Amino acid sequence: MKKFNSLIYVRHLVVLTLVFLVPSLSYAEETAAAIPDAALNLTRHVIGYLSLFVTVCAYVAAMSEDVIELRKSKPMVLGSAVIWFAICIYYALHGEAKTAALAFESNLLAYIELLLFILVSMTYLNAMEERGIFDGLRIWLLSRQYSYRQLFWITGVLAFVLSTVISGLAVALIMGAVAAAVGKDKPGFVGLACVNVVVATNAGGSFCPLGGISTLFVWQKHILHFTEFFSIAVPCLVNFLIPAIVMHFFIPKETPEAAASCIWLRRGSKRVIFLFIVTLIITVWSNVALELPPAAGMMAGLGLLQFFSFYLTKTAQNYKGDYDHVYRFFHLEGPTDNRKEDFDVFKNVANVEWDTLLFFYGAMMIIGGLGFIGYLDAIAHFLFGQISPTMANIMIGLSSAFIDNGTLMFAVLSMHPDLPPGQWLLLTLTLGVGGSLLAIGSAPGVGLLGQIKDYTFGLHLRWMPIILLSYFASIAVHFWINAAYF
Repeated sequence: MKKFNSLIYVRHLVVLTLVFLVPSLSYAEETAAAIPDAALNLTRHVIGYLSLFVTVCAYVAAMSEDVIELRKSKPMVLGSAVIWFAICIYYALHGEAKTAALAFESNLLAYIELLLFILVSMTYLNAMEERGIFDGLRIWLLSRQYSYRQLFWITGVLAFVLSTVISGLAVALIMGAVAAAVGKDKPGFVGLACVNVVVATNAGGSFCPLGGISTLFVWQKHILHFTEFFSIAVPCLVNFLIPAIVMHFFIPKETPEAAASCIWLRRGSKRVIFLFIVTLIITVWSNVALELPPAAGMMAGLGLLQFFSFYLTKTAQNYKGDYDHVYRFFHLEGPTDNRKEDFDVFKNVANVEWDTLLFFYGAMMIIGGLGFIGYLDAIAHFLFGQISPTMANIMIGLSSAFIDNGTLMFAVLSMHPDLPPGQWLLLTLTLGVGGSLLAIGSAPGVGLLGQIKDYTFGLHLRWMPIILLSYFASIAVHFWINAAYF
């Protein structure tokens, strides 16, 4: 992955030029009206300049993670502390300590909701991986005698569907591994399959709050109901299909040799999938029917997984090992290493990407501080005052080819623009699918760049024109079928 660092650094430099745009996800509803009136404009004060300087230093240190060997979360967490302590000290000296404290607490609440949602989602993904589910899916696909063209569509469709409820990065890495394994003698197939997976993953995660980070933010803000996001399902499908249909004719027609491997799923693997589905149902139902934040339903699902872990641990003595339930009924020879392993949820929690989650904390709190200082007013006035909302949303979507879509959604949400539902859906669509324009435009693309040698920045760039065409085609379809939302 290091050979792509220069490309990623270019992306981060663009982020740095716009970092002052990025505020917190939202203020809490009970303080949103009070804080702006009481807040002091510090954009031309030493506190504002200090905050910008600390932000730049923190981001540069985070981007230089591979060079200085310092985990990216450390400078971000420290930088956020420096910014907010500076703000709070200044407000305390002017007798307004409570105002700054309320602003900090509201930003912290926004982060905690995001943290709990992602934490449970990652825990379930780690549990499914530990139970062998993803390896089983890969082996099953390889064992079938599908042609390269069939595998191209299978991996793309699976990426599109799975990304609606699973992290886009995880889906891309799984499907990319399948493409690389089956096309080890066909590098051209592997590269095109990975481009297709990136486009499909970003498109699939754009119309469901459970899969896309920017869509999740809009849902958490209660701007749109859960079911309203599915109005852009067809535009997202169009965005996926146009490049896929064109690439289809460049895929070889041959059929690879079938792999002869057995699928070994650990005990309880299917029930973990079932519990994950139940968790998603509870999350959606509690939000729609009870108006609870999505994190409440996800934490309920974590409780179910913990009790299932307890059950597996207590019944472990009834089995010789984790795979005994498979081969004792079919008289198969089990794996050589058949140790008895308890299923510990907290091991899966510990294996969550804590560096990434803490990086999110630092980024959101830094961004929240810059937003509280007052750097967003001029930007909001230009984007949603001087130009049309449609043009603004299309421009923001195009910029997501360089800048993380979650970062951009933070900025827009904190501007509190008065947009109709159709424009919010347009923003969600463009931010989701705009990251497909470049390989470095989304987490799935960056992940595959470092994982699959046949998938390169240049290869993806050659397909950028057709992906750009699908970008505008999806926007056109949105205006056509969702005219009632404008």
